[in-house]
Amino acid sequence: MTSTAAKARASGSRFARVRHWFGRFESPTTTYYLLLATTAILVVFGLIMVLSASAITSLTQSKSGSAFTIFRSQLLYAGIGTVGLLIASRIAVPLWKKLALPILGGALVLQLLVAFIGTTVNGNRNWLRFGPVSIQPSELVKFGLVLFGALALTAKRDKLGQIGHVVVPYLVPGAAIALALVLLGGDLGTSIILAAIIAATLWAAGVPLRWFLASALVFGVIASAFVISSPNRLGRFDVWLGRDTDMFGAARQPMQGRFALADGGWFGLGLGASREKWQWLSEPHNDFIFAIIGEELGLPGTLLILLLFGLLAYACYRLVLRSRDMFVRLATAGAMAWIVAQAMVNIGAVIGLLPVIGVPLPLVSSGGSSLITTMGILGMLIAFARHEPDCAEQLAGRPSILRRSATVATSRGRRSE
Repeated sequence: MTSTAAKARASGSRFARVRHWFGRFESPTTTYYLLLATTAILVVFGLIMVLSASAITSLTQSKSGSAFTIFRSQLLYAGIGTVGLLIASRIAVPLWKKLALPILGGALVLQLLVAFIGTTVNGNRNWLRFGPVSIQPSELVKFGLVLFGALALTAKRDKLGQIGHVVVPYLVPGAAIALALVLLGGDLGTSIILAAIIAATLWAAGVPLRWFLASALVFGVIASAFVISSPNRLGRFDVWLGRDTDMFGAARQPMQGRFALADGGWFGLGLGASREKWQWLSEPHNDFIFAIIGEELGLPGTLLILLLFGLLAYACYRLVLRSRDMFVRLATAGAMAWIVAQAMVNIGAVIGLLPVIGVPLPLVSSGGSSLITTMGILGMLIAFARHEPDCAEQLAGRPSILRRSATVATSRGRRSE
């Protein structure tokens, strides 16, 4: 009887510890620290994988003949993105509301310039080059559309049951111009991400479901027309459907990507040991970096990526539920759709679940425009989280790391005396 009671007490103690551990996730600062931690881990992990995946490409294609050329550029972008994240995380919500129209307006002007002086890459006209600097304005369009959608729908919050107030001004002219300018450059991948942002923002605003069905039908018709009208995009769908298996043609990249995942197996070949990056797989450091992760780090590496994006989505979901500001809820929903949908499209293309449409893996793939703008939008979410009343109160009551370190150093110095 005594032994049974002891076992019951031990079991109850274990359950209490588990409940206490999970209870930590109910802290007002959980969202803030989750956003910080997942962003930092994904950026650092991405830098490591870009260094590994790009070494051969840097050696063979860069004029310097260095294996670190692409990595150094990515490290510079990460530094710029970090500065942008820190600045964005200190901007208060009222200022974000004021920045919505200028950011979207500037992004649309740059996107319009693409139609006249843009550069075509992989069949899409979506880049602007200014000397040695290249930017992709469509990344900034995503940022602007997130903010503008939140601002416009917040202003119409009491009238969203009427279709006219949903359409104007968010869908027309805002979202319609953004989509039209991006589609003008033939960038169907970015257009899909923009559509995800629009849908998530409308859903979070409480727009009736029946209007989503009509919108999805219209967007589906437009997307189908763009696929059929382009031999390049049509060829990608032929590969996806299995009608084209030419290893020396359009099927090379997606098939080599799946070969990389197969070679990695359960535990991978080891960091830096990829075979596919030796000129077999195109864009190993960019759109297909997930294949290199699977080849070098195996199933644990790919699951880690999925876990990190899952935690990022969970942090955004917490922010949507806990915030009392409708602008914050809608902007967070749009940002979450941007990052999560883009990750799903990228990973889906690598594993063969979706056709290859050329979008990078957020925070992980090589590319300055994507990394900097994604870190900027995450800085905005961190600002939203830290300005929640309960979170702000707890953070204000905690001494900074520097202050704690100085206190420990001072106390140790006194002891030594």
